[in-house]
Order: sequence, then structure tokens, then C-alpha cells
Amino acid sequence: MGKNYIDIENDHGEQLRYRKHVNGRGLIATGAKVHPDARVEAGAYVEPGARISAGARVASGAWIDSNALIGPKATIEAGAHIGPGAMIGASAHIGVRTNVGEGARVAPGSRVGDDETIRDGMAVTTDRKGFLLAA
Repeated sequence: MGKNYIDIENDHGEQLRYRKHVNGRGLIATGAKVHPDARVEAGAYVEPGARISAGARVASGAWIDSNALIGPKATIEAGAHIGPGAMIGASAHIGVRTNVGEGARVAPGSRVGDDETIRDGMAVTTDRKGFLLAA
């Protein structure tokens, strides 16, 4: 049986240890909290201080940055980046290759499409079809 962790050097020359999540084999940094019922697929990264709630799904290639919060049953699609301190509400959907900026907020149940950019600190609310509503 192979080891259940990997060490990676970050941009500041610090060694970070990532363990493989039991549900999907994505890499979870020491200090991150991921509910056992969440799915973090292989090729996804969750940085220190991030929290992922029960029933959430993080697809391969997605990156959940430090201190971000992913709510219950939220979906983060492939290649998406959730910035530091960003919050994704319960049952929200973040599309493929979408970038959610630092400290941004996506309301529960919102649907953000593919290749979108949510600026730092921005608050987003959508209807069920993904049309932006006043926040």
C-alpha cells in the first residue's frame, strides 16, 4: 500500500503536507477540514484553513485556496479556483474554470456558469438559471 500523503513546496519555500481524501483521493493540506461525506476528486487541491462541508463535491483540477468555505452540497467543477477566504453557499454551483476572487461570497443555491470571474470581495446571488440578481 502506498503512502497516504505528499509533501509539496509552496511559493514561499515552505513544505506543505497534503493527505489524500478518503472520498475521491484529492489532496487536502494539513490544517484544512473536509467532511468525510464530501467528495474531493483526485487532482483537486484544498489548502490550509479551508473548510468543505458535508455533501459538497470538488471536481478534479479544482483549487480551494486557504481559509475558503464550501457549504453543504455545493459543487465546484473542474479547474475552478476558489480564492482565499471566499465563501460558497449551500447547494451553490461553480462552473468549469471559474475564478472566485479573494473574500468573494456566493449565495446559497446560486449557479455560476463556466469560465466566469467573480472579483475579490464581490457578493453574488443568482436565480436557478444562473442570471445575476442584485446583491
